[in-house]
Amino acid sequence: MSRRDFRSAETPDFLLAALERANDAVVIVDGDLRVSYFNAAAECIWGLDRAEVLGGPVSRLGLGELAQHDIAAPGPVRVSGDHAIAAPGSEIRIARKDGSRLHAELSLSYVEIGGQARTVAFVRDITTEIERRERAALLHAVADRTNRAVVVTDHELRIIYINAAFTALFGYSLEEALGRRANELMVGRHTDRRTLTRLRHWIGEEGGGEEEILAYDKHGDEIWISANVKAFRDGRGRIMQMFALLSDIGESRQLKSLQQLILRALADEVPIADIADRLCRRVEEIAPDVVCSLLHIDAGGLLHPLGGPSLPQDYFRGLDGVATGPDVGSCGSAAFCGEPTLAMDIDTDPRWRLFKTRPIEAGLRACWSTPIKGRDGRVIGTFAFYFRESRAPSRWHQRIVDACVHLGALAIERQEARTQIARLAYYDALTGLPNRARLRDSISEAIAACSAGKHVALAFLDVDNFKDVNDTLGHSAGDELLVEFAKRLRAQIQPGDMLGRLGGDEFVIVLPNRDAAEASRVASRITEALLMPLRIGNRQVSMSASMGISIYPDNATEIDTLIQQADAAMYKAKRAGRSTYRFFSADMDQLASQRLAHSAALRGAIASDALRLYYQPQIRTSDGAIHGVEALARWNDPVLGEVPPSKFIPLAEECGLIEQIGLWALREACRQMSEWRLAGLDIPCVAVNLSPISFQNPNLASVVAGVLADHGLPPAALVLEITESLFLNERSVAIDTMNALREFGVGLSLDDFGTGYSSLSRLAHLPIRELKIDRSFMRDVESDPGARAIVTAVLRVGQSLQLTVVAEGIETAGQRDWLTALGCDVIQGFLYAPALSPPAFGRWLLEYSASRASAMLRIVGRSLPRPLAEPPAGALPRASSTKGLG
Repeated sequence: MSRRDFRSAETPDFLLAALERANDAVVIVDGDLRVSYFNAAAECIWGLDRAEVLGGPVSRLGLGELAQHDIAAPGPVRVSGDHAIAAPGSEIRIARKDGSRLHAELSLSYVEIGGQARTVAFVRDITTEIERRERAALLHAVADRTNRAVVVTDHELRIIYINAAFTALFGYSLEEALGRRANELMVGRHTDRRTLTRLRHWIGEEGGGEEEILAYDKHGDEIWISANVKAFRDGRGRIMQMFALLSDIGESRQLKSLQQLILRALADEVPIADIADRLCRRVEEIAPDVVCSLLHIDAGGLLHPLGGPSLPQDYFRGLDGVATGPDVGSCGSAAFCGEPTLAMDIDTDPRWRLFKTRPIEAGLRACWSTPIKGRDGRVIGTFAFYFRESRAPSRWHQRIVDACVHLGALAIERQEARTQIARLAYYDALTGLPNRARLRDSISEAIAACSAGKHVALAFLDVDNFKDVNDTLGHSAGDELLVEFAKRLRAQIQPGDMLGRLGGDEFVIVLPNRDAAEASRVASRITEALLMPLRIGNRQVSMSASMGISIYPDNATEIDTLIQQADAAMYKAKRAGRSTYRFFSADMDQLASQRLAHSAALRGAIASDALRLYYQPQIRTSDGAIHGVEALARWNDPVLGEVPPSKFIPLAEECGLIEQIGLWALREACRQMSEWRLAGLDIPCVAVNLSPISFQNPNLASVVAGVLADHGLPPAALVLEITESLFLNERSVAIDTMNALREFGVGLSLDDFGTGYSSLSRLAHLPIRELKIDRSFMRDVESDPGARAIVTAVLRVGQSLQLTVVAEGIETAGQRDWLTALGCDVIQGFLYAPALSPPAFGRWLLEYSASRASAMLRIVGRSLPRPLAEPPAGALPRASSTKGLG
């Protein structure tokens, strides 16, 4: 019987027809493990003709290990190895005739025909399905490993897939999300409806689109996301599924844009009120459910509103000047305690009892305030969120506040620094009075406000015999006298009057709407008020002033002319015997003649080399070594006597002699340095003061190089001291000259820092290596917290710019010790020595060096071990460990 006959005999015709047309392969195996049936689908799967298979062993199909006893009994069949058949519906690998392999699904059925057991194997090619499934698994694995949330919905926005990042971002598991509408899952109260409309529009576009939108997570917390949406369509263009790629942009974009907004405003030096307003408005855009405020806390613990555009303005302004405390709302409590403060219900919170009315009327129900701390740990402000419902802040709110606290600290600390620098620029550190720059503004304001037929009186005062007090009792006594002098003047003027200190012992009083008669009465009261002596220590010091008065517009209409006229009148009062006043008159032109005479004398002194340089040592605080010396000009005229630099330097500037004096001082200082070095005196460098005019000379660097070469000095041996007025000049010649000097190796020192208007942004880019704190700031550092704060601020400016900081006017050990502890690098002043002539300085240096060496020997001696007791007679004496040091 042929194999085909064998098949026909075993199988009914109707069954054959059905199995032959089956899509799946059908293989029937008899009890001898031989193939008794093999349909057309099987031929396709194995790539074998049925004639090659029928009657043959089942092993030809890769099922050769099928056991006989397993065939005999129904149930699942299991064989190990490549030919394993697991349970019904299991997957197997099939080796085809051409050597290729495919995946198939195998199902087994047990039947009995004519008393004989048969096993029917149904095999379906699932290679394409497996590949599709593996691709899907790969895509799922990739999607789960991306940090961007993925969500797929059907055409009705019902979720059919989310990845792990979606669960992490929104808090929903796959089971919780499946079947729910995406808009219901992620949209909340403050989600922008217009943005949702735009997203629906992008779904309808071929390429999709992207929008930024505020969404909400499972717990109701806000999340700013970027949503990139796209639709999948069928062959007829109908939307089948929608895909969205979601990114958390709260910190990466929203907070970054907030930071950039504020940092750009800080760089542009926008006023702090505008910065606070921009900060609050931007925060309310990215967190629409809050109303925010920024407050400043001053050194006295008082609240000062900076920004709160959405708060009731009468309530907001009413906070100005309120002291912080444990029961002062959320902000006052947070500032007082230094910790974040949450009032979940403003209406019932006892801390809000005195402040709740207006916020509640405005619909605000809760308030969360966070203190803003400066770098020194001091609370300098608060940043608050007001909520329209009783609630606690979300994670998104916390992230915003963390950023805003930092930005608020930058803005407030910058404002405090600017206020402090402005105070240094416009107010006298000793007396607290307006300085020369501020006085000019006051005079200008008084003149501008002076109506027709009215007058403005300007009084110029000079303290009588002030130099004698300084010379006999010291500068601290002189400072005490000036403070008391200012106090008595202030007591004699009205609130609308202005009192200021020009510098030294010179003061100006501006009297708006006063004529000569009224000014005379004020001057008389001042003269009487000064008659009572001042006690300084155990000494009584008399106090008086010479006053000169000029009247606007009778005498002049220009500010400088008015001041000059009052100054001339003051000199006339001096000549009249002091402790009196005089009005300016035309005959005071004689004063101009005197100044011409002084100018001629100064010219003669320069021509005859009558000026002298004295030298004051500068001492390093770290080890007491000589840092350098400052060269100071002195003029002793045969007729005029000792003329102080405060008199002849301004005169030289007026007469155009200042540059000549500066070049003379440069040459003389270098000559003296060369002489000292040849004599073996080790002085690292000499500092020479040059006028800003000198730096307008583009050849100054080459002139300096020539002078140094003439005396065999390296560039590092010279430091040129400049004043703040130089770098306030916008001319590039001066800056170019400074850069050329610095590149050559000459040091540049900014002298009298803080006495003018210092632009910190400009200072940071100047080629200086040294910053000098003016002596006027040193007078009260031992007793006055305000003076210490000012000096500390100036010192920190220098340290932050990595400059050597030199403090002038040090007269006491207490000042020295305080500055040393603060980290000041170099000090100079009467504590060590006044300005000395070259011979006197040479002697001082030898004595100082000997004193330091002696002190060092004592320290070394104390550190060495004591010698042992007297050795017994006959013993050899030991060499003294200190003897060799001699």
